[in-house]
Amino acid sequence: MPTDLRLCRSLLFLPASNPRAIEKARGLDADMIFLDLEDAVKPESKSEAREAAVQAATAGFGGRPVAIRVNKIGDPWHAEDVAAVSSSAADAMIVPKVQSAAELQSIRSGKPVLAMIETASGVIDAAAIARRTAGLIAGTNDLAADLGLPPGAGRRGLAYALQAIVVAARAAETVAFDGVYNRLEDDAGLVAECEEGRAFGFDGKTLIHPNQIDAANRIFGPGVEEIDAARRLIAAATGGAERFEGRMIEGMHVAQAERLLARARLAG
Repeated sequence: MPTDLRLCRSLLFLPASNPRAIEKARGLDADMIFLDLEDAVKPESKSEAREAAVQAATAGFGGRPVAIRVNKIGDPWHAEDVAAVSSSAADAMIVPKVQSAAELQSIRSGKPVLAMIETASGVIDAAAIARRTAGLIAGTNDLAADLGLPPGAGRRGLAYALQAIVVAARAAETVAFDGVYNRLEDDAGLVAECEEGRAFGFDGKTLIHPNQIDAANRIFGPGVEEIDAARRLIAAATGGAERFEGRMIEGMHVAQAERLLARARLAG
């Protein structure tokens, strides 16, 4: 994959059936592009969208990685989607609504797979799914519906599931991306959810509108203050437990600071 997935802060979903959105995305600052063949495409447009996604992946997005989301396992378009993506220039395949690791055995593709966890069953088997994939994506809209959460209840009812997805990804030494934020004109809400997602441990956030890119890039990327603090901590540490800027630190905190600086270096 051209870009380390750990560097992907912003992952923008685009309907593969929308050529104007695809063309516009080539000039955006999203770290990764997701071309969608599933929810964003009407049944009568599935074949056309599949061809458009393959063509868009071939044209590329300025060296940034691109993934294509196929229709879910069991859908009538799934097999053709998988075959098309497997032979395309896409860097990865996104498989939605993965219920179990066993389901993934039916997918024969040389592409890395990003599995979307969107059901209670998927959360329960997330650790096994993570071991078979290149990363996990929290499908928060479908997950909230599957769990029976009331509309407008926020993400309190998703806390266990979101943390389980991150834990599963970390145990498998892979990446985890947070779900989308639906309110397009609520900038404060987007920022709050990005901050929450980073606090949970997600590597980046999936997005549904270009206006959401800047917030995700800023919040999921190490900031200047974080980088400076990490450098100071490493320089001050002498081994063992000790006081640093009003708090106690030990080897674990040094390792954490070193990982943050490594991520900053990878991101340039």
